[in-house]
Amino acid sequence: MTVLLVDVANTVGSRPDGWWRDRVGATTRLLARLARLSGRRLTGPDGAPVTLAALVAVVEGQARDVDAPEQVRVVRAAGSGDDALAAVAVELADEDLLVVTADRGLRDRLPPAARVAGPGWLLAAADDAARIASPGAGG
Repeated sequence: MTVLLVDVANTVGSRPDGWWRDRVGATTRLLARLARLSGRRLTGPDGAPVTLAALVAVVEGQARDVDAPEQVRVVRAAGSGDDALAAVAVELADEDLLVVTADRGLRDRLPPAARVAGPGWLLAAADDAARIASPGAGG
C-alpha cells in the first residue's frame, strides 16, 4: 500500500488550462479528482501496480484555505510549500511513499527511499479514474 504525497501547486501549474485566473478553484478541482483515486489500484509511473492507501496534498499561498474532500489529507503550508512537502515526506519516510512533483530542487530534499513521479503521471491516472467513473463521458 502506497502513500501518495502531492505537490499541488506544481501539479496544478503543469497544465496551461487557465489555472492562474483562479488558483483556489483549480486546487479545489484537483483535490476532488485526487479523492477519486483513494484506495484504487493504479498503474504506477514505472508500470508496476500501485494501491493507494492514503493521499496527502500540500497546498500553499492563495489555495491554502481550500475545502478538501475527506479522502485527501491536506497539509496547509504556512510558508513555503516545498518546505512543508519535504517535512511531510520525512514524516512518511517509513511508508511506501510516492511523491508527485516536477520540482528538481524539491526532489533532492526527499528521503532516499521516496519514489517520485511527475504531475503528468498523476493527471493521467486521475483522467483514467474519471473515465471509469463516467463511462462514455468525453469519448
